[in-house]
Amino acid sequence: MQNLFEAIVLGIVEGLTEFLPVSSTGHLLLLGHFLGFESNGKTFEVLIQLGAILAILLVYFRRLLDIALRLRTDPAARRFVIGVLVAFLPAAVIGALLHGFIKGVLFNPFLVCCALIAGGLVLLVVDELELEVKHTDATTFPLPMYLKIGFIQCLAMIPGVSRSGSTIVGAMLLGASKRAAAEFSFFLAMPTMAGAFAYDLLKNYKTLTFDDTMLIVVGFVAAFFAALLVVKTFLDYVSRRGFALFAWWRIIVGAAGLAGLWVFG
Repeated sequence: MQNLFEAIVLGIVEGLTEFLPVSSTGHLLLLGHFLGFESNGKTFEVLIQLGAILAILLVYFRRLLDIALRLRTDPAARRFVIGVLVAFLPAAVIGALLHGFIKGVLFNPFLVCCALIAGGLVLLVVDELELEVKHTDATTFPLPMYLKIGFIQCLAMIPGVSRSGSTIVGAMLLGASKRAAAEFSFFLAMPTMAGAFAYDLLKNYKTLTFDDTMLIVVGFVAAFFAALLVVKTFLDYVSRRGFALFAWWRIIVGAAGLAGLWVFG
């Protein structure tokens, strides 16, 4: 029963943080560490992301369907899909090559805390910069820009950096508006998270027990409903107020995590 409750809590945290620039994986690793929650091969933390993926697919269903229907006749639709795939490619290749190292070495609470604090400071700086805005539509970035964002996203393979955070910051530094950068992080999340889910499931499905599967299902459902709330409100928030709130949250959580590790181990 305790593990079930922990799975619900972790699922809610995953859904609330997946699309915010605060690192969902970092939060899950820290919370799991202090709760004493240990998943089989760190698989729970990856597989419950499917709930967040389905949430964003639901919110963007009409827009994605429109793009799909226009693929055969509209060069702009084809170009955008190619752009997303180009941005996804670096993470697909590097993630597959370094999968064992990432989960075996980088999934480390101390490293997570340091990355949270460092990423928070970066967000504060970028949020204050008067960057030239060249692109206000996430579907019309130049193809080289998509590729550059894809490489920048690979920084998030270090837990605590944040996939959405690295994508958003990278896009803004390359000339995207805050809203366009955040929205593209949503689009890029779909193949990136789906790929991570499929790869991890393929590598670990033989070792999953019935209890593991039940916890993953519970976490998945909790993540789905929590992510729905975030996806529907995040773009409007950052367009008006920027990223300072998330930057300070990262710094506070990272500092609290370091204190917790020092006191409790």
